[in-house]
Amino acid sequence: MTRLLVVISILLSVGIHAQVLKVGIMRAYDLKSVKISHHQGNYEVYGDSSLVTNIWRDQSIYLRRSGDKIKLEKAGKLIGNYDTIFVKEMEPQCSFNIQAVSPASKKIKKYQDDLLIVPEGTSELTVINEVEIENYLAGVIESEGGGGKHKEYYKVQAILSRTYVLDHLKKHKKDGFSVCDRVHCQAYHSMMRFTPTIKEAVNETKGIIMLDPDLKLADGFFFANCGGQTSESDFVWNTAVPYCRSVVDTFCIQSRQANWTKKIKQTEWEHYLINHFGYPGNDSLLGPLITNFTQENRKAFYVAPQLGIPLRDLRVKFRLKSTWFSCHAEGGYVILEGKGFGHGVGLCQEGAMKMAKLGYSSEQILNFYFTDIQLFDYFHWLFLRQEEVVGL
Repeated sequence: MTRLLVVISILLSVGIHAQVLKVGIMRAYDLKSVKISHHQGNYEVYGDSSLVTNIWRDQSIYLRRSGDKIKLEKAGKLIGNYDTIFVKEMEPQCSFNIQAVSPASKKIKKYQDDLLIVPEGTSELTVINEVEIENYLAGVIESEGGGGKHKEYYKVQAILSRTYVLDHLKKHKKDGFSVCDRVHCQAYHSMMRFTPTIKEAVNETKGIIMLDPDLKLADGFFFANCGGQTSESDFVWNTAVPYCRSVVDTFCIQSRQANWTKKIKQTEWEHYLINHFGYPGNDSLLGPLITNFTQENRKAFYVAPQLGIPLRDLRVKFRLKSTWFSCHAEGGYVILEGKGFGHGVGLCQEGAMKMAKLGYSSEQILNFYFTDIQLFDYFHWLFLRQEEVVGL
């Protein structure tokens, strides 16, 4: 019984903290000064743990880095200089506007829940949105995918985004928050504002995560369009991801990004292959193939594996939409005829959107693109893990 109580105590502690994320926002700016204003609901403003003012309707405050402190001003008057500023909602589901003043920006962003501001470096500010995870996920999905999609597709994105953030809670630990608002974490440009269906999808999948065959949090890789076949993960990365296997996908082939064509100067193409990879251009058999390549199914290497020319390198060098292409020479150019858009590993977004429209569930969509994954409740999963730790 004592061990069980320990497990429950640990689980409750983790659960309480997991409900609120610390997200570094405005990370595209080297912020020295910001304006925070009313959007919905009322806020209390704390300077070094003491209540110093409020933000009511039509009110705003200005925060400016001043030495090693943060200067707080309201209505043209100095409120004080503080080590930290905390802007706390007075009732649930409040939201605020935030705008960069230095460097100046016309963009006004809106976020829900609370805000923490602390000094960064010698002259800047770190701005952290302390936000409920469901509010965060709704903002991410709208930031990354926009509106107009089927709810089941939004459920897919909610599960993948939730799994990602819960697997990366320490990614920016040294910066004082869990994740940031930039694409190397997840794009989080604003609170969800225009697409209520996204909020419904997030709430209807509350707590659901995707686990790999070893029952660990899975990497939900996705991209725009596979062109009819997803890629083996080791074609793109050095390490294979066992649950990201190539699948034939006919759901996306009528989409706008399913096919592409690009023209590259033949001399540029040959020069790169010969000088960078040592392509045997004078070889009687391989020489003519330098501009004549057919790829009926996705491959990892150009012409032949033994030449050691990864298609992923050609994609980067020539800024190709994908690695799935065939080519031929014509009029001094190499004509590339390709399929798909993106790295090709995991979930094809346009294919998943089509599946959702056709009536497939989010679970069916995820199981189509990923191999041997399981959808699980996060807190149930945590409980089982803690159970293993204490040896029950």
